[in-house]
Amino acid sequence: MNLILLFPEDFVEPHRARLAGRRLAHVRDTHRAAIGDALTVGLLAGPIGTGIVTRLDEDVLEMEVTLIQPPPPKLPLTLVLALPRPKVLNRVLASATSLGVRQIHLINAWKVEKSYWKSPRMAEENLMHQRLLGLEQAKDTVLPELHLHRLFRPFVEDQLPGITQGTLALVGHPGAVEPCPRQTEGPVTLAVGPEGGWIASELESLTAVGFRPVDLGPRILRTETAVAALVGRLF
Repeated sequence: MNLILLFPEDFVEPHRARLAGRRLAHVRDTHRAAIGDALTVGLLAGPIGTGIVTRLDEDVLEMEVTLIQPPPPKLPLTLVLALPRPKVLNRVLASATSLGVRQIHLINAWKVEKSYWKSPRMAEENLMHQRLLGLEQAKDTVLPELHLHRLFRPFVEDQLPGITQGTLALVGHPGAVEPCPRQTEGPVTLAVGPEGGWIASELESLTAVGFRPVDLGPRILRTETAVAALVGRLF
């Protein structure tokens, strides 16, 4: 946890915040903070600054908070991601958030098991928690937008053209003729398929609405690795 995220309800006074639970345990056990120590803090969707510990015991931490710095800018990137396996989902969401992705669309695909959508990891509480972990890692305070789409074709045909308007639309696909571009300028919409890849009809649907298939190389990568590699290459 490189940044302690604060929420409006944490503030007992305009410049005094009180923490308990997971964040308290982390500050006490991992940071090993003591009274008088300065911690990096940030208000969710707001500025970043410093929290000076004024009280620390088994149940409560209090700090005097000064927030003066804006959060880091988001990447001009919209990620369209075929819903990964539940045990991978947490890592992908946290990683994409820490990378600075502006918007994430989790979508269905032929090789996405129906059971994935019913996983407890799809609960709103968990989806929020993973993104908060990504913010804490990256010293950021602004959540990426997250949207869920259980029907592939209506999303691609009805919604995706509006999402991609004014962006460079790329779809990662092993074996594509065109390599993924490097250090792009301007906004990008990037579609990443399931670990088994897009099927032909899905790829055709994506190209029909303006996506260019791009290849990352000869190796088949796990979803979280592919996302990180593509984002690092594009930006």
